[in-house]
Amino acid sequence: MNDLDPPAWIVLAPVALYALVPGLSLLLSRRISRVAQFLPSLVLMLGAGAGVLVALLELLGTGSTAFTGWAVTPQLDLSLRLDPLAAFFLLVISVPAAAAACYGIGYLNASHGTSQPAPRAAADALLGAFLASMTLVVLADSVIGFLIAWELMSLVSFFLVVGDGRRAEARRSGYVYVVMTHIGTGFLLLAFLILARHSGSFDFSAFRATAGSIPAWEQWVILLLALLGFGAKMGLIPLHVWLPRAHPAAPSHISALMSGVMVKIAVYGLIRICWEFTPRPPLWWGVLLVGLGLTSAVLGILYALMERDLKRVLAYSTVEHLGIITVGLGVAALASNRGHATVAALALLATLVHLLNHSVFKGLLFLGAGAVQTGAGTRDLERLGGLIRRMPWTTGSFLIGSMAIAALPPLNGFVGEWLIFQSLLSLGTTVGTPMLAVVVALAAGGLALTAALSLACFVRAFGVGFLAQPRSEATHNAHEVGYSMRAGMALLAAVALALGLFPLAVLRLLQPVTLALVGTTVRPSFGGGAVLDAAQRDGSYAPLLVVIGLAAIGVIPWLAARILNGRGHERVVPTWVCGGLLEPRMQYSATAFAQPIRLIFRQLIRPHRSVAIERPVSTLLVPVVHFEEGVHPIYERYLYQRAVTVITSVSHRIRILQSGSIRAYLAYIFVTLLIILVITR
Repeated sequence: MNDLDPPAWIVLAPVALYALVPGLSLLLSRRISRVAQFLPSLVLMLGAGAGVLVALLELLGTGSTAFTGWAVTPQLDLSLRLDPLAAFFLLVISVPAAAAACYGIGYLNASHGTSQPAPRAAADALLGAFLASMTLVVLADSVIGFLIAWELMSLVSFFLVVGDGRRAEARRSGYVYVVMTHIGTGFLLLAFLILARHSGSFDFSAFRATAGSIPAWEQWVILLLALLGFGAKMGLIPLHVWLPRAHPAAPSHISALMSGVMVKIAVYGLIRICWEFTPRPPLWWGVLLVGLGLTSAVLGILYALMERDLKRVLAYSTVEHLGIITVGLGVAALASNRGHATVAALALLATLVHLLNHSVFKGLLFLGAGAVQTGAGTRDLERLGGLIRRMPWTTGSFLIGSMAIAALPPLNGFVGEWLIFQSLLSLGTTVGTPMLAVVVALAAGGLALTAALSLACFVRAFGVGFLAQPRSEATHNAHEVGYSMRAGMALLAAVALALGLFPLAVLRLLQPVTLALVGTTVRPSFGGGAVLDAAQRDGSYAPLLVVIGLAAIGVIPWLAARILNGRGHERVVPTWVCGGLLEPRMQYSATAFAQPIRLIFRQLIRPHRSVAIERPVSTLLVPVVHFEEGVHPIYERYLYQRAVTVITSVSHRIRILQSGSIRAYLAYIFVTLLIILVITR
């Protein structure tokens, strides 16, 4: 093992602190004191702070790229490397990690069976291992190190989803997740083996050096294998079936990290392969990414609108936003193929900005959903309502997250989606081929539809869940969560506001990333000047002017009313309901809110309903009606269930090979050896 220089020690600080937590948690597992409960979370927050510091040092240029060489053997190389892309994703990991660690202090004590020392220690230990493995994935500079960290990340998250194994639903969700992620790992291994065959090494540096010598058709195979491998982890449709199961099953602060951070690690890997290991992506690759991204974005948000469980709504929304991120990558690939580096830099900049913003507001929303479950005892939107008076801190945080994810200015969600639209328009005006014009038009229309549906989805989630009257006794008795949970939500809410008001700070950090990937930088029009600059084809967005305008819209009418009408008199009266008393069942439900959209898009989402009438007394008087409505899981029914049926049938047929005869097994080994020798001769 080579000596580590000081910058390398700084780079390893987050990993070292995260890795310290499992041992520390187990050491303190039999102690019930507050110190024993707070110390692992404090170390996790220190690790997250160290990660933010390391990332900023690299991105701001005050630090240097750090290398560590841990070559146990020439084949077993565990080298680490920090470059601008890795530093940016280290920042994506660290900010939500700090909030999740703080939130977990109160969340694990509140309920969920982990208030006892031993289960709590296990949860903290797994969280530390989870953060350490994600950090090692983005720092790995060899295939062996990458796959070891990748598998550790997948296995630790599997145990976090399954929990203590007592809930059948969590076990099933975990099994589906681990099967899908290992299938994806198999595709990644094949892609890395093809790259290693050309480079003669498993080092990423060798992959970069020989990237230009790989034949075109093999580059295409590598890209498709990478898309299947990383797409399964990203949750792109139709590889998304694990995501709406696993994310709701995990504890909420783990769901925040899985949905806000872990799926982004797959985006990191896809960017590495596409822009470093297989340069100049083909035209069809960009079109494929845009098509898959639009499909995932539109269908993801439609499925989210159909759900009643708040965490499943957020999980399907992650499918939507990973689709938007994939569209941005597709636009960058198309621009790179056509030789327009500036447009490619703008598209990559937009994609990474939205990726960071999504990690913040999606983490905030999952923490808010966990607070709702803790305070109200349910995540079912049909049983919620009236939480604005009972849980004001949680309501405020969830409102900020809802506005951000619906891309409303001046929150951070607007910035990334606005930049992706700008990159699409730049591609359409710069590259004038008819085919790309059609792609740009369809992509712009699809993103606009997605934005409108996302707004409807989170108006539904916030309005039904937090406003009006409580729809159940548990919600009527809801209470606000503890200080540590509020602090975790407040941290991400503050970051969402800051990133929305000061986007130039993020753009400055991303300049080294786009320079390293496409050889140039770009600076969109932000900050000064008009909100819309007519002198340019693309728009100019000034967040602070938008804030001033929004404030003026509210303040000026209020001042005019005070001046014209004086102080006025307030009168509080019950809501008029035709002379009767307002009851919770008179309110709009989540199902009723989504019904028009369900009818419009019924050919896409295939809804189903059943109505059963019990003992009708007459045609005019019906005592009991049972109504059920849902969405058919078409991908599971027509794709995965059929695949499982075929695999099971084939397995039964080849079971005859397992005869129990030693001679037969030796013959199998001999035949396999002959085939390998023929292939590799």
